[in-house]
Amino acid sequence: MENKEGLFYKFLLWRDKNVQEKHFVLFLSFLVGICTAASAILLKQLIHFIQKILTQHMDVGANYLFLLYPVIGILLAGLFVKYIVRDDISHGVTKILYAISQRKSRIKPHNIWSSLVASSVTIGLGGSVGAEAPIVLTGAAIGSNLGRMFKMEQKTLMLLVGCGAAGAIAGIFKAPIAGLVFVIEVLMLDLTMTSVMPLLISSVTAATVSYIFTGTEAMFKFSQTEVFEIGRIPYVLLLGIFCGLVSLYFTRVMNRVEGVYRKLGTFWRKFFLGSIMLSILIFLFPPLYGEGYDTIGSLLDGQFANLMDKSLFYEMNNSYWGVLVFLLLILLTKVFASSATNGGGGCGGIFAPSLFLGCIAGFIFAHTSNYFDFTRYLSEKNFALMGMAGVMAGVMHAPLTGVFLIAELTGGYELFLPLMIVSISSYLTIIMFEPHSIYSMRLAQKGELLTHHKDKAVLTLLNVDHVIEKDFCIIRPDMTLGDMVKVIAKSGRNAFPVVDNEGVLLGLVLLDNIRNIMFRPELYDRFKVSKFMVSAPARIVINTPMEKVMQIFDDTKAWNLPVVDEEGHYIGFMSKSKIFNSYREVLVDNFSGD
Repeated sequence: MENKEGLFYKFLLWRDKNVQEKHFVLFLSFLVGICTAASAILLKQLIHFIQKILTQHMDVGANYLFLLYPVIGILLAGLFVKYIVRDDISHGVTKILYAISQRKSRIKPHNIWSSLVASSVTIGLGGSVGAEAPIVLTGAAIGSNLGRMFKMEQKTLMLLVGCGAAGAIAGIFKAPIAGLVFVIEVLMLDLTMTSVMPLLISSVTAATVSYIFTGTEAMFKFSQTEVFEIGRIPYVLLLGIFCGLVSLYFTRVMNRVEGVYRKLGTFWRKFFLGSIMLSILIFLFPPLYGEGYDTIGSLLDGQFANLMDKSLFYEMNNSYWGVLVFLLLILLTKVFASSATNGGGGCGGIFAPSLFLGCIAGFIFAHTSNYFDFTRYLSEKNFALMGMAGVMAGVMHAPLTGVFLIAELTGGYELFLPLMIVSISSYLTIIMFEPHSIYSMRLAQKGELLTHHKDKAVLTLLNVDHVIEKDFCIIRPDMTLGDMVKVIAKSGRNAFPVVDNEGVLLGLVLLDNIRNIMFRPELYDRFKVSKFMVSAPARIVINTPMEKVMQIFDDTKAWNLPVVDEEGHYIGFMSKSKIFNSYREVLVDNFSGD
């Protein structure tokens, strides 16, 4: 073991001397691309293998096994996470955003494999979520831990996390451009000449590996049999608005339903509620089973007559309004199925649910419009495809990702213009109501979200502990002016926090306020600190987001403000000048484009 470590450290020394940092990062991004593609292929194969074994012999009509499979799936996944992983591995993209924002891009090693196991069991047995967020977390963990193994600095680690995420998207979807755009839009990494090449290498490598092992065909077979006409642009705009509202519904309801699960407390309570809700929904609406890609394929192929084959409603397959009502109910209940899966103990993401909902939303829009004589005929296939881009753009707040991903997923490049129109109008619709994506809203509420806004991003990266100064002399309210003068003689500060016996901050003594009496010995015993102390212009509660801290400084025009805990106990001081110095250090370390 020691010999292996010795050889590894010799390699690191050799690399330092002979290989430039920027060239080695390119090599690491290539390795990340290979590893993430392998992980993506493995995950997809596991899911399809489990689903094929469980569902290939199901008959037309009601299948009561749908009541059992999802329960087993989230139970196994939940027990695996609870007793083996012993860590929260849900909301993979949110975890990556948090790692970038707060943990110096360090992602735990178990995330390389734990998400693969948990999500394959969850989705294979019917969990109504996607495999993409788990594989993105897996890819990011590969990049993070590979970088840490080779002792890369924080800025490079952040880039390698992005490479892992880009490679994961490119590998699982065979969509290299979408992988790159996803990192820029969703993970919000700045695109510089230093970062673009490693991200491209990881994306292209991962997509190439997927092409080699799974073929060069697009993920969904889509053939455009009806040419898009310019006269249908108004309908495309309306579809975008509809997709934005669907995205808003999905985001708001998921956030609230998951909040209900969090309040349940124990694992078993969550499991029972989640498993019952999920199994009933899947039994009633079998297209909710798993990722839902079979349903997407049917709608894109124009074959929607068989969507109800395995359900109680199979006899309504040929009914125009029967199909429409069935799909509308799926549109409304998908968010509850996805929330029940993750809330009940399963593991999965919202990529697939977004694509699934978008496809159904687009189909419903065109299917309904075509019923009326006064509307122009709309291609249900084309609008289903555009709906996928619209809902993805809305849910993730990522219009470019929606456009490029759908184009690469389906080969529908002929619809590039309407895809852009739908994505932009959907995005503009949802940001009127929800400023943050479903991934970032929790971090945004805590002030922990890294953004493209340079000032906000730098403030987010600032470590609060590094800007709190604790060398201020503490005084008591019952001390005399004479005692105060002795404290001043030992201090290099011009402000003194006044605290009670329990350490609660009562106020401040400012040197400027007592300068006219501090040199008069006859007053030393006459005045007490409680007489001349003043209130602080404001108090900063520990863990207040740095952006809010700077807002407090601006509002009060102060240069120094006391910091207290939630109970008001004094901790230290923050100074604007100290924050500015730390700001410059973080700006140079994390955002320099060299």
